[in-house]
Amino acid sequence: MTGTLLAVTPSRANPIAPSSGRGLVAWALYDWANSPFTTLIITFVFPAYFAQAIVKSETHGQTLWAYAIAVSGLVIAVLSPVLGAIADASGRRKPWLLAFTSLCIAASALLWFARPAPSFILPSLVLVGLANIGFEFGVTFNNAMLPDLVPEARIGRWSGWAWGLGYAGGLAALVIGLFVFIDHPWPWLNRAQAEHVRIIGPLVALWFAAFTWPLFLWTPDKPAAGLPASAALRQGLAALRSTLLSLPARGNLVRFLVAHMLYTDALVGIFIFGGIYAAGTFGMTLAEVTSFGILLNVTAGLGAFAFAWVDDWIGSRRTILLALAGLITTAAIVVLTMDRTWFYVAGAALGLFVGPAQAASRSLMAHLTPKGRETEFFGLFALSGKATAFLGPALVGGVTAITANQRFGVASLLIPLIAGAALLIRVKEDSPG
Repeated sequence: MTGTLLAVTPSRANPIAPSSGRGLVAWALYDWANSPFTTLIITFVFPAYFAQAIVKSETHGQTLWAYAIAVSGLVIAVLSPVLGAIADASGRRKPWLLAFTSLCIAASALLWFARPAPSFILPSLVLVGLANIGFEFGVTFNNAMLPDLVPEARIGRWSGWAWGLGYAGGLAALVIGLFVFIDHPWPWLNRAQAEHVRIIGPLVALWFAAFTWPLFLWTPDKPAAGLPASAALRQGLAALRSTLLSLPARGNLVRFLVAHMLYTDALVGIFIFGGIYAAGTFGMTLAEVTSFGILLNVTAGLGAFAFAWVDDWIGSRRTILLALAGLITTAAIVVLTMDRTWFYVAGAALGLFVGPAQAASRSLMAHLTPKGRETEFFGLFALSGKATAFLGPALVGGVTAITANQRFGVASLLIPLIAGAALLIRVKEDSPG
C-alpha cells in the first residue's frame, strides 16, 4: 500500500467470480462454527477435566496436554505448506476442507467416551491431537479461499467480520457449555461419570457441523485442475520446493512471516499466562478469572469487528501496527499497575487489539499471496504461527524462574511484541517478494 492513507491497491483478477453475499456470509460462518473447539476443548473446559479427572494430577496432566498439543502443532507446521501446494495444483479446496473439518468433528464427538479414569489418558490425547490437526488444516484451507471471494479492497473487512464472529461463537458456546450442561443438574447426565463435562465434545461437534454446511453449499470454489492425484502431488511438491528455494529472494514475505511469528508467540503467552497472572498477582478467584476471560473474548470480538473497516481504509500492515501499538501500551499498563481496577481496564482494552492483530494478519497474507498459490502460502502462514509457538511460554517461564517475579515474567512478552512491530514496519503491503 503506497501513497496516502486512502490509497487502495488495485484488485487482482480472480479465477472465480466474486462470491455473492450469501456465499461470503457462509464463508465467515466457518469462524463462528469452529471457534467452540478452541474455546471449550483446547483452552477452557476439556484441559481442566483431562488433568483433574482423567490424569488425576494437574501438574502431570498439564505436562501431557502440552506434549500432545506440541506434537499436533509440529505435524501442522510441517504439513500445512505441503498440503497447501498439492491443493493449489489440484484446484479445488472444498474437498480438503470437508475432509479436515470432518476429522475435527468426529474426533471431538468421540471425546464423549473419555471417562474419568487413567486408562483414557492415551485415547484422549490421541483424539485431541487429531481434532487439533483437523481444525488447523481446516483453517488453512478456509483462509486460502478469502482472496478469491472478494475484491482486494474488501479483504480486510471480511477477515475482521469473520474473526469477530469467531470470538462471538466461542463465547456463545462457552456460555451454553457452562450454564446449560456443566452447572445444570440434568438427571440424564451421570455426574459421577462426568457426563455433564464429557458432553462438551459432542456439543462442539454438533455446533461445528450445524454451522459449517452453508459454506459447502453456497460458497464458490475454484474449478478442479483435472490432474490425476499423482500428477497433483508431483506438481504441488515441485511448486513448494520452488517456493522454499525462492524465500531468500522474497525478503518482504519473509519479513512478514517472521514478524507474524514473533507477535503471535507473544499472543500465545498472553492467552496462556493471563489467568495465572491475574490469580497470582491480584488474588483473583477462579470465578473472577473466568469472568475476566469472558470479558477479554467480548472486547477481542468487538475489536475485530470495529477494525474490519480500518483494515480496508488504511491497509492491513498499518492496522496490525496500530493493533500492536495498542497491545504494547495496554500490556505495559497491565504489568506495571498495582491496582486491580486499572488491571481490569487495561486488560479489557488489551482485548480490543488482539482480534485486529489476528484478523489483519490474515488480510495482509492474502494481499502478499501470489494468485494461484493461496493455499500453499497460507500453509507457510500457518507454519509461521505454529513453528515457534512454544517460545512465548518458554520466555515467560524462564524469566519468571530467574527473577522469581510474575510481573517480570509476563513483562518479557513485550520483547517479541516490540520486535515483531519493528520488523513489520519494513514490510511493503503491495509487494509479495
